[in-house]
Formats: sequence, C-alpha cells, structure tokens
Amino acid sequence: MAALDHVATADLRESTIKGFARKRTIALAVPAILMLYLGYIFVAFDVPGLAQRANMDNAVILLSDAVSHKIHVTQDNRRNQVSVSVEGSRRATFTPEQIPDWVVISDERVTVDLTAGHIVTYEGPVITYDLPGYGPIRVTVGETLALDLPQDGPVPDFINASDSRVAVATPEGRLTVTRSRADTFRYFFGWELFFFDLSSQYSGMSPGAVMAAVFGGERLYPELPNWQSVVRDVWYNSVWRHGDVVWAIGETALMAFLGTFGAAAIALPLAFLAAQNFAPSQTIRFAVRRVFDFVRGVDALIFTIILSRAFGPGPMTGALAILITDTGGFGKLFSEALENTDTKQVEGVQSTGANAVQRYRFGVIPQVMPVLLSQVLYFLESNTRSATIIGAIVGGGIGLMLTQAIQTTQDWEKVTYYMILIVLLVIAMDALSGWLRRKLIKGE
Repeated sequence: MAALDHVATADLRESTIKGFARKRTIALAVPAILMLYLGYIFVAFDVPGLAQRANMDNAVILLSDAVSHKIHVTQDNRRNQVSVSVEGSRRATFTPEQIPDWVVISDERVTVDLTAGHIVTYEGPVITYDLPGYGPIRVTVGETLALDLPQDGPVPDFINASDSRVAVATPEGRLTVTRSRADTFRYFFGWELFFFDLSSQYSGMSPGAVMAAVFGGERLYPELPNWQSVVRDVWYNSVWRHGDVVWAIGETALMAFLGTFGAAAIALPLAFLAAQNFAPSQTIRFAVRRVFDFVRGVDALIFTIILSRAFGPGPMTGALAILITDTGGFGKLFSEALENTDTKQVEGVQSTGANAVQRYRFGVIPQVMPVLLSQVLYFLESNTRSATIIGAIVGGGIGLMLTQAIQTTQDWEKVTYYMILIVLLVIAMDALSGWLRRKLIKGE
C-alpha cells in the first residue's frame, strides 16, 4: 500500500511539473507570437515609410482651415484683373464698396497688408512679398516664373519654388503665384458669412444690430418684415446653403429609418421559416438561412454600388442597400430569438382555440418583442452613420455634401461643419432610440 501511495505521489508530482512546464511554455510563446505579429505589421504596413512621408505642416494648415477662413486677393495675370473673395468663391466676391481696408486697389498697383509689416504688391507681371527681416521676395511672370530673392544662398524652407509655381507661406499669410494667377491669402478665425452672404442686406452687421432690426428697426426689404427676411437670408445663404444642408440631413436620417425598419418588416416573417421550432421543413429552413447568410455577408457598400448602377443614384437607392444587408442580420437575430421562446405560452394560447396566426401573435411575439425592438433600435443608430458613407456613393444626404467639400480641398471649415452635424444627428438618433426603448420595452 505504501508503495502504491509513493507511486501515486510521484505521478502527481510529475503531472504537476508537466503542468507548470506547459503553462510556462504558453506564457513564453504568447509574447513571442505577439512580437512577431507586431513586427510583421511594422514591415507590411510600411510604418517607417509612413513616418518619413508625414508632413506636419500640411496637417497644421488643414487644422487651421477647419476653424478659420481666408480671404483671397486674386490677380488674373492674363487679363490683369483683381478680385477679392472669401475662400476664392465666386458667390462670395466683394463688391468695390465691400473690399476690406487692408486691400488697396489702384490702376497700376494692388497693395495687400498682411499685418506685422508683411506687404504683398501686384504691379502687373511683378508680384512682391516684402518680408520683414528677410527683404522683398520678387516673382516676375513670363513664359516661366523668375524668382528674385533678397539674399544669396539656398531657398528658405518657407518658399516652395519651381518654374511654374512659387509659394510663400508665413504665419501672417500665404502667397501663391502661377503663370495664370497670383493669390494672396489672409487668415481670419471663425466661419465667415455663416449666417448672411455678401448679397444680404444684413451682411457685415453685428449681432446686436441684427437683433435691433428684428425687434423694431425699419424694414431692410420692403416686401418682408425684418424677422422673415433674416430667416430667408440665413436659409438661402448661397455660401453655406443651410436650406440644402437641412434637407440633406433629413435625407440621411430617412435613409437609415427606411432601410432599418423595412429590413425588420421583411425579416420578421422570414425568421419564422428559419427558426428550428417554426420552420415547416428542414429544406425551407436551410434555404432561408442561406439567403440570410448571403445578404448579410455582402457589405452594404457593395449593394450600394450594384443598386446605383441598376436604379441610378438617389437616397432611395441607399435605403434599399441598407434594407438588403440588414434583412440578413435581422433574420439571423430574429430566428435565434424565436428558437428560444417558451412553448408553454404558445400552448396556453392554443388551448383557447386560437389558430396558427393568433398563436404566433399572442404566444410568440410578446416573448421576443423586447429583443426585436432592442436590435432594431441599435441597428437604427448604426445605420445613421452608415447612411453618411452610402449617401456619398449614391449622391444623397449629408454624405454627398461632405464629399464635395473634401474634394474642393479648400472648404475645410465646411467639412468641420458637416462633421459636427453628423455627430449631432447620431446623438439625436441615439437619444430617440433610448426614449423609444424606455417607452416600448420598459414601459417607463
């Protein structure tokens, strides 16, 4: 007996040692595998090249454009014409009476004061940037651009020069010269012309002056009271297009709403055919579940591209893409919820003489309704974000306007504006779904 105990103790000790050795091996192997994986990512994603290509100056310019605006003083070098505008937009070009006082235009010379002694002058084909502490930087426009620097030596980092383009960037402003035009940019904090464009009678008025006009001032437009003309001018602002933006936000929300609830309405009856305890046959159940797998497996963006080729662009195409994809997701979730229902409640309804439809309506639906509503509301929140990207493809909603603003590469303050609106829309949909969840599920 003692010998058997000794053997058992030895076996236990050996087993314990092997267990510790196995755990130690795993403990050493996991960090090694993780380090190898991170090393693979470092090489495959070209992290050193990414760091080398990074341009923080462009990032700073982008961030500044997102919260500020710039006024362009532009000279057409071919026609010798000068214009002053906000963000270079034709819809925001100053009339001679509206031109800021830091821009002086005469017959032979244009002077732009960028503050702190930075002066840009246009004198026909000769453009000069007088930079304090460095001297006048002169560019002469001809068949090529001739750059004349006040100091010998290499070209400074704040000057980017070639035969076809010269750019001077300083904290006070920027000058860009090509053979066709010369542009001087001066930055100002804030979103200019956000409420009233230059064609409005309220343009340039302080908020206090606008409020005074609304509450008792003389009519600025004879045909409308001042409060109505204020609303009209803000709504039809030709630069920020607030009316179009509100309509686009509504289209985005509508795409998400129609796609989500349309998918739920289609998936619910099909889920009975895919549930183990309700399917009339295994063949039908297999076929329906494979359909759910297919439409769920293909991303909504793929369906968006296919449907846009078939039906053309538009917000309805985006709603259909969301509907098709979510039908698969809802079908899987709903069928799993149906498979977990309690048969006793169904049997109780059946004992009253109810038919099949009534058994489902009063014995099954009340059990799964909280789960169904919770999933539908969650998908609604998620699809609100997806509708932005889908709208950029099908040409509808706020996604289209966001894409257009990004492609112009100059209206980054509008990109910021649209992104803020998208976040607010998602927050609003989240609050709405939370309220509906409390009302419909918890009964609060």
